[in-house]
Amino acid sequence: MKIVLIRHGMTRGNLEGRYIGCGTDEGLCGQGIAMLRQVRLPPVSRVYASPMLRCLQSAAILYPGISPQTVDDFRECSFGIFEGKSYRELNGRPDYQAWIDSGGTAPFPGGESRAQFAKRSLDAFRSLDLYGRKEDCALVVHGGTIMAVMEAMARPAGSYFDFQVKCGHGFILYDNGRYDTV
Repeated sequence: MKIVLIRHGMTRGNLEGRYIGCGTDEGLCGQGIAMLRQVRLPPVSRVYASPMLRCLQSAAILYPGISPQTVDDFRECSFGIFEGKSYRELNGRPDYQAWIDSGGTAPFPGGESRAQFAKRSLDAFRSLDLYGRKEDCALVVHGGTIMAVMEAMARPAGSYFDFQVKCGHGFILYDNGRYDTV
């Protein structure tokens, strides 16, 4: 049994290096669509996705003919007042520097902490009982969702940031915790 965890395709906000969280429901950009059309993934019986447009569009490209089941708690992190802003726009702000100095563990001002987001994502993953179903499936989600699931489930184990992936990339997670990259 395998679970394909794939990050959505690129959006304009991704290209511009912006914090695009659950407060911005933007679709894929042309470059993101073109990239996803080149991706080849193993076949699956079922697809789960974040309810955000970029994930639903990605699922339709990657797994045509399979209607994804949306999982609300797979939505992107709430970046609070940093939503839609780039590093360049935030650089020099005391609230942003405090968040950077925390190693990204403090809550985003007006948003979620990494721990809150990771718990929400992992609880949603576990609620699907995918290992009990014993069928190959895919999750078309956000990078942080993948990082949270992999940190908890992958073997050999790694930290949250060890599992960063670019748009349109991810992992195949097997029922024994082993994994491959895609």
